[in-house]
Amino acid sequence: VSLGVPDALAADPYVAIIDIDDAISPSTSLFLSRAIDSAADSDAVLLLVRLDTPGGLLDATRDMVDSITNAQIPVVVYVAPTGAHAASAGTFITAAAHIAAMAPITNIGAATPISIGEELPETLARKAAQDAAALLRSIAVARGRNADALEATVLEARAYDASEALELGIVDLLAEDIGDLLRQLDGRSVVMGDGSEISLQTVGPVVRRIRQTPLERVLAFLADPNIAFTLVSLGFIAIFVEWVLPGLWGPGIIGVIALALGFVALGNLPVNWVGVALMAFAMGLFFLEIQAPGISIFGVSGVIAFVIGGFLLFGGFTPALPSAPGTPGYGVNTFLLAGVVAAMAALLGFVIRDLEVARQIAGRGDVTHEPIEGQIGTVTTELSPQGEVYVAGEMWSAVSDDGEAIEEGVSIIVAETEGLTLRVFRESEVWD
Repeated sequence: VSLGVPDALAADPYVAIIDIDDAISPSTSLFLSRAIDSAADSDAVLLLVRLDTPGGLLDATRDMVDSITNAQIPVVVYVAPTGAHAASAGTFITAAAHIAAMAPITNIGAATPISIGEELPETLARKAAQDAAALLRSIAVARGRNADALEATVLEARAYDASEALELGIVDLLAEDIGDLLRQLDGRSVVMGDGSEISLQTVGPVVRRIRQTPLERVLAFLADPNIAFTLVSLGFIAIFVEWVLPGLWGPGIIGVIALALGFVALGNLPVNWVGVALMAFAMGLFFLEIQAPGISIFGVSGVIAFVIGGFLLFGGFTPALPSAPGTPGYGVNTFLLAGVVAAMAALLGFVIRDLEVARQIAGRGDVTHEPIEGQIGTVTTELSPQGEVYVAGEMWSAVSDDGEAIEEGVSIIVAETEGLTLRVFRESEVWD
């Protein structure tokens, strides 16, 4: 058996293989669907899915079951390597395969649905379990597997090792490795969805691995609650800095890119948009704190809102299939949340401190400095209506007082200060 054969050999009969070794998410479902279509279009003998998963999202699992059920070629799911498990969501995927196999010292089961981030109410939990059990039973009946044993993985959170699974009729084969599996598959017949019967020939053909595309790898990387939370937090913080210090451009650009990637990540996860709204609301409270420093109520409320938003970001009653009953598979790491909140509080304190210094320079808190209102300066970066000006020997962020653009090099007069930003107008307007 030869792994990693060049694409040029794909025109001859071959065995296609993919690896699924992470939590089940929408990106996993898309990868499986593409692999099935690619294998079917290029004369593959079958698609071999080497599976090792702790569980995942129920909706994505259903999509994967549909893809396998409607596949135009046989799909073999092999729980491997040694030590792997097809827990929860993996139980459904394995049961749906035309042929299911396991390596020694592997296990399958524990498929009781739970919610993401919080306990399901009793009635909803019972409905979710019954729905999942009905799905798994229908899969088992269609594939001729032990429906009672599989149903127990949902209703009783049962799990089985490889030998038990074979004995109970949950899987069809035990194989030491891929070579052993292909030898056992050779000559077996499988019945496809349209009723046709295919006799497998797996000894002669080579094995060709179908790998994830760069986009699929990026989506798989982003489909992590901690990555999504980090990107969204970075985006909000960077845009907040641009909001407070207009004209820097860098934080704004970074913030938009981070938020865009963060929302792509959220699109692949069971996001609770109330959490996102609370995080955005926290940014507004931080801005109010900067406008009235010393009150503290806005800053403290902002921190609380951000923490709650982080906890709720992946909360709600979204059904999932965890690796163990009652253990959510998706959520923001508590230490990561604490670290981001601490960094944000430090940034807020730093900005407020600099604001106090700026106000002293502007003559609001230090009588030894000449007030900056009324002083004349020069536009160094066009105000449209925000930009930068040179006043009193320093560079300042500034905004046009009437909202009209002021070109670079034009003389201006400071009307007032707003935090670290000056509100200015053309010097020529004084003489008009």
